[in-house]
Amino acid sequence: MKIGLISDTHGHFEESIRQYFKDCDEIWHAGDIGEGNIIEALSTIAPVIAVYGNIDSPAFQRTYPEDVVFTREGKKICMTHIAGKPPRYNPRVKKLIKAIKPDIFICGHSHILRVIPDKENNCLYINPGAAGKQGFHQVKTLIRFEITQGQIKNMEVIELGKRGAL
Repeated sequence: MKIGLISDTHGHFEESIRQYFKDCDEIWHAGDIGEGNIIEALSTIAPVIAVYGNIDSPAFQRTYPEDVVFTREGKKICMTHIAGKPPRYNPRVKKLIKAIKPDIFICGHSHILRVIPDKENNCLYINPGAAGKQGFHQVKTLIRFEITQGQIKNMEVIELGKRGAL
């Protein structure tokens, strides 16, 4: 199963995302979707699983959950927007991770691309950075990877270019 992972679009859809995610079976959005037709645009590429973020409207917060837990190819995934990072997760997320025991934990919010093993919780922590134009990140990023028979393979960081003028 091929996965496209994106976060913090803040209402900006980069057309080149279509090219990078065209072979994906699913796209996962880790929050701060923003106004506009981001989910609709992503849905024309592949089915989308999304959580809301702190900038998302009350309507988005009614449409998308704060946290989502699901299994793909034998891996349990937990995705939320605001989490912190290992080992300094926020208290709510610490409890969530302890209760769910995911194999893969995904969040957004920081705009900082990070893929690191969380040895304390025995999971892989992934933050795809930010794909939007708003924020302090320098480069817009996405992640693409595969999950096959319980194995994570072919993980790629995709740079979409500079965020814009600072």
